[in-house]
Amino acid sequence: MKRPRLHTQFLRYGLVGLISNGALYLGYLGLTALGLGHKTAMTLLYVVGVVQSFYFNRRWSFAHNGRVSTAFARYVVAYVFGYVLNLALLWLAVDWLAMPHQTVQFAAIFLVAATLFLLHRYWVFAPMAGHRQMA
Repeated sequence: MKRPRLHTQFLRYGLVGLISNGALYLGYLGLTALGLGHKTAMTLLYVVGVVQSFYFNRRWSFAHNGRVSTAFARYVVAYVFGYVLNLALLWLAVDWLAMPHQTVQFAAIFLVAATLFLLHRYWVFAPMAGHRQMA
C-alpha cells in the first residue's frame, strides 16, 4: 500500500478527528450535564477515542502496513502523552485559573490533535525501514 503524501495524511487525519472528536465532545457535554466530573468524562471518552480511531488512522489516514502490534503499542503511548497533556490543560486552566471547562476542553482538542498528528506521522505509523517516505 502506497503511503499518502503529507497533505493527504493531514486531511484524512483531520476528517477522522473531526468526526470522532465531534461525537466525543457531544458525549463529553452530555456526561458533564448529567453530573459527571469534567476530568472523569474526558478520561472515559479518551479511551473510547483511542480504540475507535486506531483502525481508521492506521488504514486510511496513514496507510500503514507495518506490524499492527508495534503500531498499536506506539499509538497507546502517543495517546497516553496526549491524555496527560489534555489533563494538565484542564487542571491548569479549569482548576487553577477558573476558566470554563467547556471552552478549555474545546481548545485542548486542537492542541492535542496537532501533537498527535506529528507523533503518528513520524513515530507511530512511520514507514518501515527500507520503504521510501513520501513528502
